[in-house]
Amino acid sequence: MSAWEIANQHLQSLVPYEPGKPIDDVARELGLDPKAVIKLASNENPLGPAPKARAAMQACIENTHIYPDGGGYHLRNAIAERNDLHRTNIVLGNGSNEIIELLYHGFTRPGESSVVASRYAFVVYKLMAQLFDVEFIETPDSALAHDLDAMRTAIRANTKLVFVANPNNPTGLRIPNEKLEAFIRSVPAHCLCVIDEAYYEFLEDAPATTAWVKEVPNLIVLRTFSKIQGLAALRIGYGLTNSEVAEVLQRCRQPFNANAMSQTAALAGLDDIEHQNQTRNMTKTGRDDLEEWCTAEKLEYLPSQANFVLMKTGDADGIFKALLQQGIIVRSMTSYGLPEWIRVSIGTPDQMVRFKAEIEPLLPK
Repeated sequence: MSAWEIANQHLQSLVPYEPGKPIDDVARELGLDPKAVIKLASNENPLGPAPKARAAMQACIENTHIYPDGGGYHLRNAIAERNDLHRTNIVLGNGSNEIIELLYHGFTRPGESSVVASRYAFVVYKLMAQLFDVEFIETPDSALAHDLDAMRTAIRANTKLVFVANPNNPTGLRIPNEKLEAFIRSVPAHCLCVIDEAYYEFLEDAPATTAWVKEVPNLIVLRTFSKIQGLAALRIGYGLTNSEVAEVLQRCRQPFNANAMSQTAALAGLDDIEHQNQTRNMTKTGRDDLEEWCTAEKLEYLPSQANFVLMKTGDADGIFKALLQQGIIVRSMTSYGLPEWIRVSIGTPDQMVRFKAEIEPLLPK
């Protein structure tokens, strides 16, 4: 008997999330030295983990035989203190992706609920809707940017979640603070407004979303330690929301969903301001330089406020494969419905010099 005879049939149309190709896979498949492969595909921190987090992880090894703090007391307290909130406003996740899943668990019903997101937003919003058999209302973008008016209009009586990524992945575009606040305050009470701030720390003029959490009961803000703290491998993120929404999510999560090493590293990473500033400065310099290069090469690009740039190169899959042969991993946006665009993470200065040298002869003349 086939497993599909007893499985949930709506899963047959779900295409699993495809992450950036791992360095080891590329090295093994192409016979390359892993040290010669550079990955500019997954918006990771090229400086590595925060030094304070690294030291904390090493110390944590001695206690890996003991279960972690299931309530995340110390980390939740630290996050709350930095955002002028209370521990009961904080939910930890196995990456902020898990918070997205918990929202579906806690607030949607298969075949009854709907969710709203923009056409060119983080694909996991749509994948979760497919997984939970929930209607996904995809609003058209305006020049690849969120159309907040269209999103507000799309919210129905059965809409339980509306997702706004700011800055957005994969475009890197941000929403002006005043427009974002007006949208948040306009979302009806029966629908949770989810602001995904995975790249929040790269904004120069960040919105006051944590202050709005105190005033807007149906708001939840998602953040992660994967990017600026460089802890992507540990899968640790969090949500900021009112205590009742947080309580619902706490009841949906698995016990010990945030492991001991991730909690320890995240707690230390919060305090490593020097590493965060170094990452932020390197990212801005590299991003500005890459956008200037795109202009010089007459390549269309979107002005990014994150740690990557979306650029129009023509034949994204072809460019991806050609760069892969040279040991450079970027992200084709074909799966997002943008077959002429690639997304390039900002690497170290040396990595960016190599990327530009390798892609230049591949570009259309």
